[in-house]
Order: sequence, then structure tokens, then C-alpha cells
Amino acid sequence: MASPSAPAGPTAAEFQPFDLLATLVAVVRFEGTVLFANAALEDALGLSRRSIEGSDFAQAFTDPAPLRTALQGARSNDFAVLRYDAALARHAGEPLSVHVVVVQTERPGEVVVEMLPLEQQARQEREERLIDQALANKELIRNLAHEIKNPLGGIRGAAQLLEMEIDSRELKEYTQVIIHEADRLQTLVDRLLAPHRRPHVVGDVNIHEVCERVRSLILAEFPRGLRVVREYDTSLPEFRGDKEQLIQAVLNIAHNACQALAERIVAGDAELRLRTRIARQVTFGKQRYRLALELHVIDNGPGVPPAIKDRIFYPLVSGREGGSGLGLTLAQTFVQQHHGLIECDSVPGRTDFKILIPLP
Repeated sequence: MASPSAPAGPTAAEFQPFDLLATLVAVVRFEGTVLFANAALEDALGLSRRSIEGSDFAQAFTDPAPLRTALQGARSNDFAVLRYDAALARHAGEPLSVHVVVVQTERPGEVVVEMLPLEQQARQEREERLIDQALANKELIRNLAHEIKNPLGGIRGAAQLLEMEIDSRELKEYTQVIIHEADRLQTLVDRLLAPHRRPHVVGDVNIHEVCERVRSLILAEFPRGLRVVREYDTSLPEFRGDKEQLIQAVLNIAHNACQALAERIVAGDAELRLRTRIARQVTFGKQRYRLALELHVIDNGPGVPPAIKDRIFYPLVSGREGGSGLGLTLAQTFVQQHHGLIECDSVPGRTDFKILIPLP
């Protein structure tokens, strides 16, 4: 039951925008009484808003002392913003580690206590690093590819001219090696430049049409020993995007997964799972979205090698002998052109690539 001091009516309505935040938020009086708890805090604690409001919020933590000290500091105006790490004692489940930010409001006697789960904070920082790295990689690749392209054409042309002047079949074999390797490098450069050359063709996209196209291509290449499981949320709306780019992105991820499943395919128990879901009130790419598409490509293979787990989206990084290391880089580029992001969670026996794309 809420305390008599808790605001009601229009005052309570002022706090409603906090319900749109993914972070956990409580508005608390100096003595510790909760005036408002947002929806994210309800979910995290496993308690209803009615049971949280009016309670002593310090008791929601495994150690109440730091919050009580912070509230005393706010009362005496010792600080404007205070930060510390703590653990929320959830109604069901293990305590939740959070980074706590205590901020005084313009209203006397009130503070806002914002709690960011440490795991979520680490994920946001990782996403920001990934986006910054992807932008740097894109610029590096584009510049490097152009620098390679011009001398490569000269090398190939010189080898062709030299071959025309040579009568010896043995020596012509050497010029053929030069021409062949120049062509191989030219193909690699073309693949590096492909995302920057191809125009972005925007239209209505049904993500399940994308998944079905990828599924048919994968099964055509791996007709035996592989089971492709579909778990689709048919309520997902269409969105504006480049269908061919998305097909290529999902295909690159699925194809990588199938190559990692080689031993299981031979054994006949390989599984690739395509799962679609709708995510609500999610933050990625430094922005918050009301709705987003979640597309998971999950395999039961050996997992991403630990040595490259943090670098799998970097160009020319591959965990497979003979791999070009471009498939995931291109997939990430195509998804980022849709303002989205690809994340990877991998352990032996289960690798999950999650594609996130904002929905209208």
C-alpha cells in the first residue's frame, strides 16, 4: 500500500515517461520511500508497481547502506549526481548487479535512482565499440582496396605483355601464375568494394521471405545431414529495406554456420535454426527503438574459436582454413545500412548470431 506522502493524480502522471526507458528507475524521497517505479524496475524485481511504491527502496538492495548514505548526502546537498555499483535483491532469482546513479530532481525532497544492469552496460559499450570499429574498417577497406586495384591492373597487364614476347613454354607458366594470382586478388578487392558500389534498393521487406530464400539455398547446397528448423513469429510487420542485401547478409551467416557444422553434417545431426521475434523498447547502435526485429541464426556446431571471438566481424579474420574472412564483415555492413546490428553469442554446441533491425 502506498504511503500517504506518495504523489497522486497529475503528479504521478509526470513520472510516466520513465516507463519508456529500458533502464530501471525509481523516484524516491530523501527518507527512502518510493514514489514511483517504472515498468523496467517492476520486471527486474518481479514485483508489481503497487507493492514497490510506498516501500523503503533501500530494502530492495542486498546491502541497503549505500543507498541510505546516498539519500542522506542528497538531503544535505553534498552532491548533484552520485554513482556506485550495487546488487538488487530480486523476488525470484539471483541478485542483479547494477550501476546506480542517484540524481537530485528540481522538486525538493526527491531523487531519481537510475539502475543500469552491469551486463547491459557492458553490452552497450561493446556495441559502441563494434559500430566505431565497423566505420573505421569500412574506410580502411575502401582506401586499401583502391590503392591495391591500380597497381594490380598494371601487374596483370605487364605479365600479359611479357607472355606475348616469350616463346618458352616453361617461362609462360610463370607469367600464367602472375596473371592467375592477380585475378585472384582482383576478385578479393571486388568483394571488399562490393557493399560500397552497389546501390541501396529500398522496398517492402518480409523477413520470412528472406529466411525462406536462405533456407532453400542452404538446403540445395547441403541436402543431407542438415536439419533447418523454422521458428517464425508471423505477426512481424513488413519494413522498408533492401531485400537482396538482407538475403546476402543472412546467407553469409548461415553459410558460415554450415561450414562450421561440417562434422555434424557428416554424422547426420547438424541443426540450423532460423528464429524471428519482435523486441520491444530495445537500445542498440546508441539509439532506443520502440520495436525491433530479432532474427536469430542458431547452430549446434563447435562454436567460434576463442582466439577470434572478439574479432569475427573484422575483415580478413576467419576461423576456417582457406576462408576469406569477408562473409561476416559484409553481413554486418549490410545490416548496418538498415540501421541495425549483428551480435554473436557462442559456446561449444550452440552459436547464436542475432540480427537486430528497427521496425516502424
